[in-house]
Amino acid sequence: MPKPKTQHVVPNPNGGWDVKAGGAQRPTKHHERKQEAIDHGKEIAQNQKAELYIHNKDGRISDKRSYGNDPCPPKDKK
Repeated sequence: MPKPKTQHVVPNPNGGWDVKAGGAQRPTKHHERKQEAIDHGKEIAQNQKAELYIHNKDGRISDKRSYGNDPCPPKDKK
C-alpha cells in the first residue's frame, strides 16, 4: 500500500512559516503569516487528496486535517 501524501505547515527558523511536502527538505512556499501558509497548504492537500499537518512554533503538530481517503473516517454518518 503506498504511503499517503502529506503537507506540513512548519515554522521557519528565520521567521515566518513554510509549507512543505512530507519528507521534503526544501519548502514548497514561504509565508510571513501562519494563516497564509495554512490556506496554501490546504489548497495543495485538497488537490492531492492528502493530509495537512499544522505545527506550532515549537514544531509539535497542533492540528491535522484530512482531504483525501481518511484512514479513520467518522463512524456516525449523518
